[in-house]
Amino acid sequence: MNTRSLEFRLGAWYALLISVTFACVGAAAFYGLQHYLRGNLGDTLQRRELQVEQVLLGSHTDFTPQSLSAAIEARIAPEINNRFVRVSRSPGGVWYASGAPADGGFDPQWVPQGLTGTLLEAPQLLIRRTPVHAPSGDYLIEVGVETQAMQEALEHLLILLVLLIPVLIVCAAAGGYFLVNRALRPVDRLSRTAEQLSLQNLTLRLPVLQSGDALERLSLALNNMLARLRDSVLTSRRFLADASHELRTPLTVIKGELQEVSRTTTLTSHEVRERVGSVLEEVDRLEHLVSGLLALSRLDAGESRREWRAFDLAQVARTTAEQMRLMAEDGGLTIEIATATAIICGEAARIKQVIVNLLDNAIRFTPPGGTVSLRVLSVEDGSVLEVRDTGVGIPAGALPRVFDRFYRVDEARSREDGGAGLGLSIVRAICVGHGAEITVESRPGHGSCFRVHFPKHHAPVESTPAPASAAPTAQPS
Repeated sequence: MNTRSLEFRLGAWYALLISVTFACVGAAAFYGLQHYLRGNLGDTLQRRELQVEQVLLGSHTDFTPQSLSAAIEARIAPEINNRFVRVSRSPGGVWYASGAPADGGFDPQWVPQGLTGTLLEAPQLLIRRTPVHAPSGDYLIEVGVETQAMQEALEHLLILLVLLIPVLIVCAAAGGYFLVNRALRPVDRLSRTAEQLSLQNLTLRLPVLQSGDALERLSLALNNMLARLRDSVLTSRRFLADASHELRTPLTVIKGELQEVSRTTTLTSHEVRERVGSVLEEVDRLEHLVSGLLALSRLDAGESRREWRAFDLAQVARTTAEQMRLMAEDGGLTIEIATATAIICGEAARIKQVIVNLLDNAIRFTPPGGTVSLRVLSVEDGSVLEVRDTGVGIPAGALPRVFDRFYRVDEARSREDGGAGLGLSIVRAICVGHGAEITVESRPGHGSCFRVHFPKHHAPVESTPAPASAAPTAQPS
């Protein structure tokens, strides 16, 4: 038996608790019975004492010991009822003393005189002493009853408790250990199932005991954790596969171009420039891809909040939109800006990156003549940033995945534009880091609307100007 196991410790605590409980109950039963028996004997002595007192109070000045003896024998009959009665007069000594009881339980000659107190215990006797002022003089009444029956009852109870309590404790300890062991069996099943879990077997789930207690909640919590872990592992695997694919394409092009240049010695300077330009384009794609991956890794690791400030989202949005207005005009688009003061708490540079990515997507996927609108408004529970366009829209089946890494609705067009499918992933990561919620609404042919809801903050407002530098490099999706 493992004395350090949870079963043993719980069983030991249970046995200790039961032992203390049984000991307290046994002691209470013993002293309760003793008090009850003594009370009964005391009531009996009081009744006998009252009988003797009535005899003395009804006496006259010519009252004699013989009269007292006759009266006591007639009313109480101490010897027959196994009682002790003694009446002393001051002065005058003992006027009456009962003889030996019928059962021989005590010797009245050995009962000492001069005892003090109201209710006393002499050898094998419980004695009650009462002084009485009668017409015939002052008397001291001593009435006693033997305690042998009471002592035998208490001894029998004590023997029963001494023999029974250890047996009950052993049975309770064994039963407690059995119950604890049985109660912990679901935990053992959870442990055995958990040992079978691996990266290759993430679909396995722990058994859920329908008990409505902490074990059921623990099983459900662990199963939910395993589901999240499985999703994270699958996402990581998909991320690695997509990243490898995205990196392999430009590397293959670069390798082919360089091999062609190395094998061919008759290339003109114009052809060499074209080859080098193609290589630089792929290098630029790699730079965008690596920058996006680095940004995502930093966001996933949890950026420091030391640079968080309270600033006006409207000011940052207006500045960013003005910086990207030329890009929109080159595409034949119109940018509409409508902002109202909206104070949020966060890192202004990161929030600007969100606006840049959303505006860049809207501009790239809106045909000439369309409109891109940027709105900032303050609501009761926070602030809202909204980017709406009249572009091609997003199919309903693609909406749940638009924020996934490396996901592109139109693979061919995105590759032509240099997009790697990381822009919206970065946007969502930044929003999550700031406690914001981003949602999207779209219909093919009618455009899209990305809405970011920032929670209301309670930090002291500091005047933080919008970043005046160029917008952070957008990560196109």
